[in-house]
Amino acid sequence: MHVVLGVAVLASSLAAALWGAWCWWQGTISQLFWRLLRGSQLVLVAQVVLGALLLVTGRDPARLHVLYGLLPLGVSFIAEQLRLVAADQVLARRGLENARAMEALPDAEQRGIVTEIVARETGVMAASALVVFLCAARAAGWLTVG
Repeated sequence: MHVVLGVAVLASSLAAALWGAWCWWQGTISQLFWRLLRGSQLVLVAQVVLGALLLVTGRDPARLHVLYGLLPLGVSFIAEQLRLVAADQVLARRGLENARAMEALPDAEQRGIVTEIVARETGVMAASALVVFLCAARAAGWLTVG
């Protein structure tokens, strides 16, 4: 089961990374990207929980396997924090104090700001999905360091 979930983490995080990068590049908003991303995060959590259970029951994997297996959780957490900052950065660059200040702007400009915020969030999260894929590939032994 651990191997099956590992393959699912690899496939889902790569799919989210590629689709997210494409959406970011094209400047499009995609609900599919967010579904792929959240699905890959869910599979990652399941994989880590199963891996922890295997450790508790006496399995002894290589230390780097555990490190590269846990690192994606940290990457995802940091990426979520960066995603939350995206709106503030876009608003500040436009001289807006907060989202409420957008209400005085014309609808088209508001939509443009929201699109820019979502594009920035998509870029951050697509990059994090790529890092998760690379860490999972390393944990699986597909990539070597050095």
